[in-house]
Amino acid sequence: MNLRPLGRSSLSVAPIAFGGNVFGWSVDEQCSFELLDAFVDAGFNLIDTADVYSAWVPGNRGGESETIIGKWLKQSGKRDKVVIATKVAKWGEHPGLSPMNINQAVEGSLKRLQTDYIDLYQAHEDDASVPLHETLGAFGKLIEQGKVRVIGASNYVADRFAEALKVSAEHGLPRYETLQPEYNLVSRKAYEKELEPLAIAENIGVINYYALASGFLSGKYRSEDDLAKSAARGGSVRKYLNAQGLGVLAALDTVAKARNATPAQVALAWLIARPSVTAPIASATSIPQLKELLGAVDLTLGRDEIALLDQASA
Repeated sequence: MNLRPLGRSSLSVAPIAFGGNVFGWSVDEQCSFELLDAFVDAGFNLIDTADVYSAWVPGNRGGESETIIGKWLKQSGKRDKVVIATKVAKWGEHPGLSPMNINQAVEGSLKRLQTDYIDLYQAHEDDASVPLHETLGAFGKLIEQGKVRVIGASNYVADRFAEALKVSAEHGLPRYETLQPEYNLVSRKAYEKELEPLAIAENIGVINYYALASGFLSGKYRSEDDLAKSAARGGSVRKYLNAQGLGVLAALDTVAKARNATPAQVALAWLIARPSVTAPIASATSIPQLKELLGAVDLTLGRDEIALLDQASA
């Protein structure tokens, strides 16, 4: 497995990250353990979660994903084989990026994850009410204490992310080494216009979410009738059922057929081939689905195939 560096940090990861939002939501604890074992045994190492996962599920309060990962880490003994990434700021119990909240939230995450340190601790969203130097300073103290190794940011607009990098340099504070934006074949413009040039110029590790557009790019949803296939995901993919979205699926079908692959593998391979992307985040709810997604790393797209997908998704 060819590992890729996360920004300028000492961390390196395989080119697909496992999205832990499904743990405690669409997969139970036992299935989660099986998926994590299969993921790591296949040579992958980046597991992405957040303290808020999965508070949106009836009966949950948040922290479920971290708790399941923590139990797996203790049972499997594979802590040294994985890069654990979690986030702070979006959970109602620990909202925002004030130093006090960050300090309280990290203790909860460490306890649930049953680990002494978090490899990548990310601001889940921007908090304009707190000066950047205070937020970065709090993260810096966690690094000094050995509780966090590297920091990153999710859902930042380009101007604020650039400002954060500037503040880090001016105040001698740790910088965000990673960026986690929404990015896929049917959601390109917001990332490519401003965030991508910044990520390349500053050598930022990009671990994009919604890599398969909530499952739309798997080809599972091609009509309104198909939305009923998933109560959890169906509603969120309706917006892609338009001429552009269906055109992207047609291009994915063309490449997949020629390469004896699946549309999901092609969509992930397109992301992996993007110079700015370090590791797209993908989730799976079964071992066969996981194996399918991980197979994308063995699919190297040609220039003509990438051009076809670029044109269809432009």
